[in-house]
Amino acid sequence: MLESLSLAQLAYAATVIAVAYVVRGIAGFGSGLVSIPLLALILPLPVVVPTISVLDYLASVTHGTRNRHAIQWRDLLPLLPFTLAGVLSALYLFKTVDADLLRRALGVFIILYALYSLRAAKPAGGGSRLWAAPAGGFGGLIGTLFGTGGPFYVIYMSLRGLEKTAFRATIATVFMIDGGARLTGYLASGFYGTKTLLLIASGLPIMAAGLYVGGHIHTTITQRRFQQAIGLLLIGSGVALLVK
Repeated sequence: MLESLSLAQLAYAATVIAVAYVVRGIAGFGSGLVSIPLLALILPLPVVVPTISVLDYLASVTHGTRNRHAIQWRDLLPLLPFTLAGVLSALYLFKTVDADLLRRALGVFIILYALYSLRAAKPAGGGSRLWAAPAGGFGGLIGTLFGTGGPFYVIYMSLRGLEKTAFRATIATVFMIDGGARLTGYLASGFYGTKTLLLIASGLPIMAAGLYVGGHIHTTITQRRFQQAIGLLLIGSGVALLVK
């Protein structure tokens, strides 16, 4: 796959990965939302999603081990059976649904989530743990299909009203467990061939640099402006996927 890409496309892919993990370094999530739709413009989705899933998993391990004491297991555990069900459903769809249809579905999902992120206020805390069922199911399903299931987990944790440190520690642990299940499924389904592993190896140093830069950025931009900028980027990438 790498040999089929032009120098400009390789530079584009490296830039996308770098920006995606700078975003993750700043916000704690969002790398898949940024990188997968943009990389899907030059690479097949069944290649992009397993590749970014490995990079995201390693990033989650990095973040998840820093504040282990703050993990809210009572809020996390109800997600897991529904997440697993979503992962298994998505692996079946990956094998049976046309790749172009999946790409267009990703474009629609990205645009809808971007519009939501631009308009919606942060959910109020105090929501029931029953929200773990749809959040876990859709998180596992969408995460496995498109590598972008994070929004469902973020909404659930926000509904539970977790404070900042607990939120980051718990969401990173969710990504670790969800990511481990997805990687196992991808491996068992034969998605990790030699060329995909080469793509992962090429992306590792770029990911590490992006996380480092994002974790050390001191910026005057507000969280809301940052969210709006990412939302506009996602709309553009979603539209590009639909018209490709």
